[in-house]
Amino acid sequence: MDKRLLGEARLARFAFMATVGLSLIGGLLIIGQAFFLSRIISRVFLEGAARPELHGLFVGLLLVVGLRGLNQIGIQLTADSVAIRVKQALRQRLVDHLLKLGPGYTQQERSGELALTVTEGIESLDSFFRDYLPALFTFLLVPLVILLFVLPIDLLTFFVLLITAPLIPIFMVLIGQMAGALAKTKYAQLGQLSAHFLDVMQGLTTLKLFNRSQAQIGIIARITDQYRQSTLAVLRIAFLSAFALELVAMLSIAVVAVEVGLRLLYGRLFFEQALFLLVLAPDFYQPLRHLGAKFHAGRDGAAAAERIYTILNTPLPQTAGEEKSVPAYDAIQFDQVAVSFAAGERVALHPITLTIRRGEHVALVGRTGSGKSTIAKLLLRFVMPENGRIQLHHGQGQTDLQAIDADAWRATIGWVPQQGYLFNRSVATNIRLGNGVASDAEIEAAAKAANAHAFIQQLPQGYDTIVGENGTRLSGGQAQRLALARALLRQPDLYIFDEATANLDSDNEQIILERLRELTAGATVITIAHRLHTIQQADRIVVLDNGRIIESGTHAELVARRGAYFELLNTET
Repeated sequence: MDKRLLGEARLARFAFMATVGLSLIGGLLIIGQAFFLSRIISRVFLEGAARPELHGLFVGLLLVVGLRGLNQIGIQLTADSVAIRVKQALRQRLVDHLLKLGPGYTQQERSGELALTVTEGIESLDSFFRDYLPALFTFLLVPLVILLFVLPIDLLTFFVLLITAPLIPIFMVLIGQMAGALAKTKYAQLGQLSAHFLDVMQGLTTLKLFNRSQAQIGIIARITDQYRQSTLAVLRIAFLSAFALELVAMLSIAVVAVEVGLRLLYGRLFFEQALFLLVLAPDFYQPLRHLGAKFHAGRDGAAAAERIYTILNTPLPQTAGEEKSVPAYDAIQFDQVAVSFAAGERVALHPITLTIRRGEHVALVGRTGSGKSTIAKLLLRFVMPENGRIQLHHGQGQTDLQAIDADAWRATIGWVPQQGYLFNRSVATNIRLGNGVASDAEIEAAAKAANAHAFIQQLPQGYDTIVGENGTRLSGGQAQRLALARALLRQPDLYIFDEATANLDSDNEQIILERLRELTAGATVITIAHRLHTIQQADRIVVLDNGRIIESGTHAELVARRGAYFELLNTET
């Protein structure tokens, strides 16, 4: 039993307590059924009672049998309610937590595996709460109730039941240890299969281009076969468990039948009592056998829960600051800010000091892996400084960036990445992500500013055209212009352009660069660029290398210095 999963049942406390209460009532009804049945048989065969004399007993028996059926329906309904509420709440928590963890976490994980956890991982808990948990409480309560009733009737049968009952849980534990390890392996392989299949689907164009699609069929077949073998191994354990539990239960019932029959034969036990005990014996072991049959559901749920709680226990980055509004700052200052990944094994940014004044256009340049994108992620609050501080300077002093609510801060930023993601929605919907309350006229104006209006009008449904998953129905340049329009629609105080014109042809690039200079006038602009001709008009160019700032100045100053920037410029030309 995973205590964390048991704790989730508090989300449906009433239904959960009803399940427990109905399980207890079920034990009492079993005893009542055994009483009426043994009483009727005893009256008929030993006392020769006629049918009219047994009318009350038959009515009682039918009533108890009917109540047992209703009780089982009630247990199933309350267990269903617990399962539905817990799954819904847990899935919501998991999705919310992933969203709060942000790209800094999700980019280090495999998308297919995360999607599997949110969908099938949560769904695998259904059988845990719907089947295994009710079976567990029936297993705990029904045998206990029966033992309490058997104790004053026959001490020997009480001890036989008490001694044989633990054999079933012992076998369950021994078999469950193997089943648990196999269930974790099976779930991990399912996650691997899901992640790999998604990778193949997303990279199908590349695989076709390099004639590697057929090779992937073999890889997927191998992973699928491994998953099939793990599934069959779990099923073998489940069948072994069922066989062992049925065998132990059958032998235990046989022991009770022998000891009761012998004492009845020698006149040491009354017939009605003996029959009562014999009728109760199968029902005493039935919850234990039922739990064994549902035991694999508990192991599968525990295997999925391991991954779910691993994500939920991942610490969140600090996003909720005390300041809910962004002050009118004059400058953004990096004060000895350092960042590393993989528990400090990979240094992305050595301690840097950098001041970006309001209204200034700062370009970040350098070779791949020099730390440019890390600075952008720091400003976007996707990455936390390991050391140092990022402060906003304003008339009242300084405000630490981490003290400002992340959502409020991001609302002041217009971000255009090298490959902005487009959702499988209309053109207008994708642009409106920049401003959820923007009118159609404002969307069109932003599209014109990004030089996208002309090609949008040529699409089959214009602004209502569905762009496909990640803009697959558009060219790279068209998708980039929509991402640019999305940022311009926001009209933010701070623009961050990460190779925003990388997918554009030279004509469109020149047009957009000229428009950007007009549209971003007065705003703070940070440009990350490899194509150095696009940032020669920047107020300041900051050159990074291996996570350090090695040069800073205007284009003319850096060219005259003939340092690292000059070398990069010559390499490009």
